[in-house]
Amino acid sequence: MKLITSIIKPFKLDEVREALAEVGVTGLTVTEVKGFGRQKGHTELYRGAEYVVDFLPKVKVEAVVPSDRVEAALEAITKAARTGKIGDGKIFVTPVEQVIRIRTGETNEAAV
Repeated sequence: MKLITSIIKPFKLDEVREALAEVGVTGLTVTEVKGFGRQKGHTELYRGAEYVVDFLPKVKVEAVVPSDRVEAALEAITKAARTGKIGDGKIFVTPVEQVIRIRTGETNEAAV
């Protein structure tokens, strides 16, 4: 099993969720986050004063996926989240050693 963590633009969340559902990913955790990468924020004008917005709003989408579905999930996220412009985000894949469903005590694949 792998944990796929994606940092994407907020308006792409519904497209990513639908794309993951199509490839069989049934559970997600979504968190509103702020950050910056190469784009390093931007400047805005408010009441005549210019100020720098260092941290841009993003959405973190996390899903635990069986190893045989990882490539399909990565492709789905990439296609759904891509705008072709700077700041589209990143995807991180990390191994998951163990999963336990608290309610039933099921473990690993059965718990996902």
